[in-house]
Amino acid sequence: MYEFDRDRYVTPAGSGSFQGNVSPLWNVGPVPNGGYVLSLAMAALEQTFAGLDPLTVTAHFLRPTAPGPIEAAVETIKRGRNFSTAMVALRQDGKESVRVLATYGRLDAVEAEREFVDGTPPAVARDDCLLWNRPKGMAPEIANRFESRIASEDAKRMQTGDADRAEVRGWIRFVDGRPADVHCLGLIADAFPPPVFMVTERGWVPTIELTVHVRARPTSDWLNCIFRTRFLFGGLLEEDGEIWDASGRLVALSRQLAGRPRTT
Repeated sequence: MYEFDRDRYVTPAGSGSFQGNVSPLWNVGPVPNGGYVLSLAMAALEQTFAGLDPLTVTAHFLRPTAPGPIEAAVETIKRGRNFSTAMVALRQDGKESVRVLATYGRLDAVEAEREFVDGTPPAVARDDCLLWNRPKGMAPEIANRFESRIASEDAKRMQTGDADRAEVRGWIRFVDGRPADVHCLGLIADAFPPPVFMVTERGWVPTIELTVHVRARPTSDWLNCIFRTRFLFGGLLEEDGEIWDASGRLVALSRQLAGRPRTT
């Protein structure tokens, strides 16, 4: 079993409840990455809506989640012919830490029709990117779960922290060879180094809300990504993302609202 599948596995416990365990292997400092925590809710939804694909998933982070046991309580709101919707409450020690609202369906349900795509994948060749490595002990634990390659000019701007824009482009895949699929896209949407690091100090960037729109099933292990932040003020920032597969197909869009980086 691949690391991601092992660490997001949840067991049915009856009445729409699932039991799982939050692994510390996906931590940023002492706190599990928000996209990884979302993946636990998505694992419960995957079993609830067997055979369906996530189309839109939104997570509101109420309090930090900690490594250890977790409960995912699923409330099915609607089972429809085309779309099915549910809420998931993730709880630890009797307290809710994350509330998720999601709609599932079939990505291949719509027959071929005219397409309009006003966008292209980031024009960054993987061989021209820099392997995103940091000295042992300085990288967050989650960084060890991926092979990340960042556009060389973006990596250089991130090192200085005084760029004129906050944008990071590059490629990412699981280091253990796990294929990309629709169930990992919530994690990938939160797995790159935050682009805000280009314009401000580094630190923990606490996610308040994360939304992922899944548009297609990935057909490659490597995913080509771009993440941007345009507005940082009042202690908050937004981060918009595009995730493309190696065939040039858009597989997901993301947006999150987060707090500015914290050093403590």
